[in-house]
Amino acid sequence: MIAAACRPPAATVTEAPPPAATSEVVFADDFSGAALDRTRWTVRVTGPDNGTVNDEQQAYVDDEASADATLHIVHGTDAGGAPDGALRITPRARPGFVTADGHHFDFVSGRLDTRGKFEFTYGTAAARMKLPAGAGLWPAFWALGTGPWPATGEIDIMENVGDPTWTSAALHGPGYSGNTPLVQRAVFPTGQDVTGWHVYAVDWAPDTLTFRVDDRVVYQVPRAAVERYGRWAFDNPKFLILNFALGGGYPRAVNGVGGAHPGLPDSTAGQIRAGAAAVLVDWVRVTRRR
Repeated sequence: MIAAACRPPAATVTEAPPPAATSEVVFADDFSGAALDRTRWTVRVTGPDNGTVNDEQQAYVDDEASADATLHIVHGTDAGGAPDGALRITPRARPGFVTADGHHFDFVSGRLDTRGKFEFTYGTAAARMKLPAGAGLWPAFWALGTGPWPATGEIDIMENVGDPTWTSAALHGPGYSGNTPLVQRAVFPTGQDVTGWHVYAVDWAPDTLTFRVDDRVVYQVPRAAVERYGRWAFDNPKFLILNFALGGGYPRAVNGVGGAHPGLPDSTAGQIRAGAAAVLVDWVRVTRRR
């Protein structure tokens, strides 16, 4: 989830084919339990081994058991319509928060991944999510390989920086990292926006990555397009990541906000203080052909 350039939407999109009957589910979590399933997920904490990047304005914490947790499982009305429960990531204002390595933050949030527990090469990774609107909010669903970045390759399946009308998809690798040329906005149809439930997915094949929103193809990147910039970095195992960042390079490039919290305006900070900026995840699933 490295800051990416902002590209205009594609002129047209095409409908994705239905899932193949020969597909099998190789990973799934519907967040239906009483707590996060830590046999599937690891919650990451900002510190000596996990520093912040992109000038982001939050520290990541693991506080699932607290009353004002940044990350926990919810049910009923709190799940926003997810029938079996949902993962909720809610950033919090905690002025003066100090990480284990001595860095100071005014906000905390949640990040979790499947590294070392589930990794895959090729297939379809999808998540059904409901996002908040608010400039500088930066939730993401992505996949990353182990090893040095960007050589290991990064697939950004869904990113949003608070504009309710679009999400973005991107690729990062050697020669096309950071302000990557391989990025595309996915604009919602009239009457829809990020605050509704949507399924964000990537179909990852040996020679093409196809990004979809609600089964609508919004971006397709063949190997040849990647190799115009550098080595194809998408033949190695990758793990899944869900996180909710605040402010930083990508949001600031879109909203132009500077000051004490780059990319995060005071109005959005007020949302966070009110606990009104939650991401909900109904389910995450990876399928592949048998």
